[in-house]
Amino acid sequence: MFVAASAAWAQTTRPAFYSTTRPSPDGIGKVYMGREIARVMSHEGADWLERPGREQEEAPAKAIAMIELKPTDIVADIGAGTGYFSFRIAKLVPKGKVLAEDIDPQMIDDLRKTIRDDRVANVEPILGTTSDPHLPPGVDVVLMVDAYHEFDHPREMMEAIVRALRPGGRVIDLEYRAEDPQVLIKPHHKMTEAQVKLEMAAVGLVHLKTLDTLPQQHFLVFQKPK
Repeated sequence: MFVAASAAWAQTTRPAFYSTTRPSPDGIGKVYMGREIARVMSHEGADWLERPGREQEEAPAKAIAMIELKPTDIVADIGAGTGYFSFRIAKLVPKGKVLAEDIDPQMIDDLRKTIRDDRVANVEPILGTTSDPHLPPGVDVVLMVDAYHEFDHPREMMEAIVRALRPGGRVIDLEYRAEDPQVLIKPHHKMTEAQVKLEMAAVGLVHLKTLDTLPQQHFLVFQKPK
């Protein structure tokens, strides 16, 4: 009885992380730490993820090299979508694996089909929820590519991610640069470096560095304290 009462008390006294506002055209009207959360891209946007011009526009191959992966790494690709990054990273971690997480069952079905058709042995699809990616413990690297700004429960998602990370594990967050007017992306699908650092610090992650050598995106690196 005491345990149940304590759990109920903890739940009711948990801080209210979110507020609401009138939804913007590209937002959902939910506000976290001063930022309105962006609308999520559905399975219908899968073709955009695989567009032929993506390498020229965003240099994803360069971004993957910047992660500095080890062959044994366990990498979680959050919001993996079609697996654009997951399957490329899988080749670099032959003794590890990629956890390709998404909340869209259709995306997960597409990932499974690609794994089956291409006989990929080290990519594991994971169907997450909006508040928990359902990652196993012991993850070395968590990658979020143009995805974090769409999390409609960012605090809960990041708390779950931090729990899954091993001590010293890294979070790599790529976000379109909101400070740059030349980045022609809808406003709520961009983030400033300061805002990302603020939100990651709230879950105990330590900022290691920010690299702005990609054409349009911040490349932010955070670490779970050892």
